[in-house]
Amino acid sequence: MRAARLIKMVLLLQSRPSMTAAELARELEVSERTVTRDAQALSEAGVPVYADRGRAGGYRLVGGYRTRLTGLARNEAEALFLSGVPGALREMGLEDAASAARLKVSAALLPSLRDASRAAAQRFHLDAPSWFTEPKTPELLPVVADAVWDDRRVLARYRRGDSAVERELDPYGLVLKAGIWYLCARVTGRDSYRVYRIDRFTAVDLVDGDRFTREKDFDLPAFWEEQAEQFARSILHTEVVVRLSPDGARRLPYTVDPVTAREALEAAGRPRSHDGWVTVTLPVESEEVAHGQLTGLGPEVEVLAPEVLRVRFARDAARLAALYGS
Repeated sequence: MRAARLIKMVLLLQSRPSMTAAELARELEVSERTVTRDAQALSEAGVPVYADRGRAGGYRLVGGYRTRLTGLARNEAEALFLSGVPGALREMGLEDAASAARLKVSAALLPSLRDASRAAAQRFHLDAPSWFTEPKTPELLPVVADAVWDDRRVLARYRRGDSAVERELDPYGLVLKAGIWYLCARVTGRDSYRVYRIDRFTAVDLVDGDRFTREKDFDLPAFWEEQAEQFARSILHTEVVVRLSPDGARRLPYTVDPVTAREALEAAGRPRSHDGWVTVTLPVESEEVAHGQLTGLGPEVEVLAPEVLRVRFARDAARLAALYGS
């Protein structure tokens, strides 16, 4: 543990002109007294750490000293490619590996480029979860992430409706969608891949010494895109017919599934009435869901069919008129 801390201290000093004891203590998560002892230990080991005294003082490396301890470990290199998603790294238990990788890369850069990571972080940030939600990290995510990194077969138990199911899985990849973690996996011995919500896992155990052979042509982004499209279409069990004002047509993709909305508007073609309203046949999950979604369009939509949904909107309109009529 101390050896890793000493190496990190050298890399920190190599990547910056100088650092105060307080800055080093914060980065290394130790006390300033420990920083002083570590600096002395490095000096005794031949690393030229020099302490400047005074208010503007700090620690620095003398004479352009550079260590060769900048080679990336495999987990650090892999984590580095995810460093733009800090929340995901933290949830998967890879934050320390990514931090070490960034530090090694910074130490290996020319002095004029060492502020590149800070400059990028000041300008770009990815916030994956959707608005107005507080996603919870699944308790078993780090175990699943380890299995994905190492191609380790797992025995997983998960909730499916009111029942519990146990499967032996080859975990191929993780996907973070709108703050929810999914596992793309293949049931051991089968050819097809499936998607599992990790927050529905109740237990995940590594199969001792058992690694699976990953299909080299498996494309996680392409697989997820196909699955997401299939899922979005699979839940659209019914249709509604509506008239939309120009503003309603513009807002429709923000109210229902955007792909479905665009396809329905394209199929409807250009407005045929002088007022610009267009009649659209829209696939929806159910009449209940359609009621909730289309209500958001207010007077910019008129439901034509099914009749039961039109009657429901008419009742809503009457109630609104009663509320605001005075």
